Amino acid sequence: MAGVEVKVEGLSKSFGRANIWSDVTLTLPPGEVSVLLGPSGTGKSVFLKTLIGLLKPEKGSIVINGVDLVRCSESKLYEIRKLFGVLFQDGALFGSMNLFDNIAFPLREHTKKSEAQIKDIVAEKMDLVGLTGDERKLPGEISGGMRKRAGLARALVLDPEIILFDEPDSGLDPVRTAYLNQLIIDLNAQTDATFLIVTHDINTAQTVPDNIGMLYRKHLSMFGPREVLLTSEEPVVSQFLNGRRQGPIGMSEEKDTAQAQREMAEAGELAGLPEMKPQLEVSPGMPERKAVGRRRERVMQMLHTLPAAAQEEIRRSYANEPVPVMAGGALPVRKQGLLGGPAGPAGPDDTDVIRPGDGPPAWFGGPGNGPGPQSPPPGPGRHRGMRP
Repeated sequence: MAGVEVKVEGLSKSFGRANIWSDVTLTLPPGEVSVLLGPSGTGKSVFLKTLIGLLKPEKGSIVINGVDLVRCSESKLYEIRKLFGVLFQDGALFGSMNLFDNIAFPLREHTKKSEAQIKDIVAEKMDLVGLTGDERKLPGEISGGMRKRAGLARALVLDPEIILFDEPDSGLDPVRTAYLNQLIIDLNAQTDATFLIVTHDINTAQTVPDNIGMLYRKHLSMFGPREVLLTSEEPVVSQFLNGRRQGPIGMSEEKDTAQAQREMAEAGELAGLPEMKPQLEVSPGMPERKAVGRRRERVMQMLHTLPAAAQEEIRRSYANEPVPVMAGGALPVRKQGLLGGPAGPAGPDDTDVIRPGDGPPAWFGGPGNGPGPQSPPPGPGRHRGMRP
């Protein structure tokens, strides 16, 4: 199993006259972990459902393996959906089925495997998420954290190449969330699948992903390497990452610019962004993440397009790696106003929009896909985490 690239271009979704988001464009790099942030009600879960074809957008395209999911036939969409695994917010387990039957359900519905084969596959996936020995328990007999892991095992059972996580940390305390985050990193190392996580948890956003995006005011305000958002000085980013009241985000809707600026002025100079935390590494005994080398090469080649603070953080984290130098200076970076304005010339309220699929022009070689230098994996280790 290996991840595939997901390329989204100009995607727009509405329910009746209510626009959810417009012109969403991003590329999920193969095998990497991406996180999508945003205030409540910005349509993050709607975006996941649109990605897998459960909701149809009004405009745009979603291209996977050369197939546009928005315009393809129902039979082709059915085939492409087999590439996906989804962990829903509540695990979405059948309450009348034990964990074994819940996890086996996709195999029985979508394959012709024998019961002996199904038993082996389910045992393997339950081992991956640390649930060996719990096969006969019902969802109502286990904790919320265990239900999440059972839902994750079911999402993995068809060996998907793309795994979507819809607020996997919802309802979990910080300790259980930390265990789940480590499990996600370890699973990415073992599967090399492409991960997209929707979350409100700031620690998850700071420590798990390779790339981060943010939905705000019906637009994708930012998407790119994690260092871009985590070093951004945009007020909405600072407010969200610090979890404070002062800023553009209101209780039920976004504040107008004047109100947000007045609050910031009244509060004085508030603390900036939280200190940048290191990204989680795989647990001892796990294979190395293949995506790490690919990301290093890709990010270093696009380095000249990134904001200065992000460049500095990337150089620090890749201190021993060569940095490509572009003759003639940096290429222009596309901007889009965080307060909902259209894309256009750069201004003081604009935000750098960096897309993982974007990179240097063809004459510079383009983003590389090789794994880069790394040690041979020690083996197919399994994750046996503590039980939340």
